[in-house]
Amino acid sequence: MSPKSPMSSASGPRAASPSPAMFDTVLVANRGEIAVRVIRTLRRLGVRSVAVYSDADADARHVREADTAVRIGPAPAAESYLSIERLLDAAARTGAQAVHPGYGFLAENGAFARACADAGLAFIGPPAGAIELMGDKIRAKETVHTAGVPVVPGSSGSGLTDDQLTAAAREIGMPVLLKPSAGGGGKGMRLVRDEALLADEIAAARREARGAFGDDTLLVERWIDRPRHIEIQVLADGQGHAVHLGERECSLQRRHQKIIEEAPSPLLDEATRARMGEAAVAAARSCGYVGAGTVEFIVPGDDPSAYCFMEMNTRLQVEHPVTELTVSVGGQAGLDLVEWQLRVAAGEPLLFGQDEIGFSGHAVEARICAETARAAADGRVDFLPSAGMVLALDEPEGEGVRVDSGLSAGTEVGTVYDPMLAKVIAHGPDRPTALRRLRAALGSLTVLGVDTNTGFLRRLAAHPSVASGELDTGLVDRAAASLIPPAIPEEVYAAAALLRQAALEPAAPRGGGSVGRPEPGGSGLGGPAPDVWVDPFSVPTGWRLGGAPAWTVHRLRVAGHPR
Repeated sequence: MSPKSPMSSASGPRAASPSPAMFDTVLVANRGEIAVRVIRTLRRLGVRSVAVYSDADADARHVREADTAVRIGPAPAAESYLSIERLLDAAARTGAQAVHPGYGFLAENGAFARACADAGLAFIGPPAGAIELMGDKIRAKETVHTAGVPVVPGSSGSGLTDDQLTAAAREIGMPVLLKPSAGGGGKGMRLVRDEALLADEIAAARREARGAFGDDTLLVERWIDRPRHIEIQVLADGQGHAVHLGERECSLQRRHQKIIEEAPSPLLDEATRARMGEAAVAAARSCGYVGAGTVEFIVPGDDPSAYCFMEMNTRLQVEHPVTELTVSVGGQAGLDLVEWQLRVAAGEPLLFGQDEIGFSGHAVEARICAETARAAADGRVDFLPSAGMVLALDEPEGEGVRVDSGLSAGTEVGTVYDPMLAKVIAHGPDRPTALRRLRAALGSLTVLGVDTNTGFLRRLAAHPSVASGELDTGLVDRAAASLIPPAIPEEVYAAAALLRQAALEPAAPRGGGSVGRPEPGGSGLGGPAPDVWVDPFSVPTGWRLGGAPAWTVHRLRVAGHPR
């Protein structure tokens, strides 16, 4: 399958003029769809791309799309994509001048950013100090609060004991949210509504944080019931200029993991958007930020003006395409954020100010993951990782549709890395059009050989609360059971049986003719070539002497569904 452009929407990226300071060679220290996404911008700019791969990714799409590729180790991430030494060695061997970390793996690792700088490589991201400051949620909260950014009420200070966390929770008042100071992605977060459960939940949160991040430091914050998760995209250069590029609504989450995002938010008005944008820029300035980053806010659904800083992601976000497709600069639609990451890292100033930035249309993104949804006995829905080879792939296209994908036919999908495979993004002049295009695009996406969450996402995009814009971070978990079909449709079994039946057909004989089917003037046993004879009773037509059919029964079983 020929690769599709990552910018297939009518609203393409705004390209600046070529830069004399642009890098000649950039190493992409990541894999999958984000590596493909970065490589395509590099290709458009005429910059040589270097992919890296583990043994599990030797034939991956990002490896084939790059100008050159370097093996960096076996499948375990600790011995490949998380190995700073091997990544730097790959950069040195290929003459790379810069490293783009993508997202995940080492993208928010201050030690990696510092090691790149020490090796004479430009790290296409913020300075190591900004990464480390914003990576510590306690310090980040204190820093932005000093800069005048509103924060969620909660504990202060780091290294709190269990007793101190309990005392802070009681002072704030239940319910509260326990959060690891390090890391992100929802890991280790615990919502506690019953004060009697605090001790057990603190222990569990510490255990999970220690396993995920090697650091069990916790903080506690007031929990806002039915909150909205809204984030602001910021862009800053090394000369002190910073702008915001509007907001993204990220409230459709499953267990604190985003699955559908959109821009703009259906909640905000122009005045609130401007104030949140100013707060996001202040947060970026407070840590000396450079490059593309995202400031995340928790917003009460009944009072958007009461937004509070939650955290800052010091990297490109998975959901950045919805911003690219809706932002305009100087009246020209579209902006390639990866290009501006490169330009800022090469020392260029931003060529536009806040007053030149506008917005047009609406965009919605759905994350395609390798997983199987199963309804549990207690009404919950469990999402289990899936694996297998992609036997066939048909990705959607058309007006307003963009696909960022790391897939191709023949790709072996395992469970070693993050399960996200691709993103389907739809853009339209308004929100109903964008949602309609997204549902149609998800309906036309075909991935055979690996279970995905595509059907679940399509049904979610059609949910009445999504259509009306009445979102909150708990909506998906509340509605999940209703988004799982109670049974496999009968026509699916019928189609599978027909395919199995067709597979039983013997190979056509040499010289032509059909096997086991009567032909005019023939013997009634088919018309194979004289030198080939096929037993007519082996042909899956049900034909038997005397005219009575011999029906074939196919017994089919679908994983997770009794039949």
